[in-house]
Amino acid sequence: MTTLYAARHVLVVDDNADAADSLALLLQREGHSVDVAYDGRDALEQYDRAHHDAVIMDIGLPVLDGHECARAMRRVQGDRALLIIALTGWGHPEDRRRSEASGFDHHLVKPVLPSELNALLVAAHRTE
Repeated sequence: MTTLYAARHVLVVDDNADAADSLALLLQREGHSVDVAYDGRDALEQYDRAHHDAVIMDIGLPVLDGHECARAMRRVQGDRALLIIALTGWGHPEDRRRSEASGFDHHLVKPVLPSELNALLVAAHRTE
């Protein structure tokens, strides 16, 4: 597929391997370069190596949860733009406030349409 916008380098993080791999494939079909991690520690290691443009991350992760990962990524991002999207089953107002306090830019509740995620990726790129 040919995109009409600049593709992003995205890190998808979810301990549900099927969900993570499926989302990665959908984003790749939209033209994005995608890496996948299945726990918080692997997510931080991959981010440290590649410094992705965007991270789509579940919050309830093993080893390090999504909140810890988002805070750690914000500490090391430097002056680079970084979009961090929570994609989670937790949707109460307190969950949303905690995500924002942890450094997430958006909090989406599963299930979400891939087109909605792609729209956030494209919109973030246009504002940089």
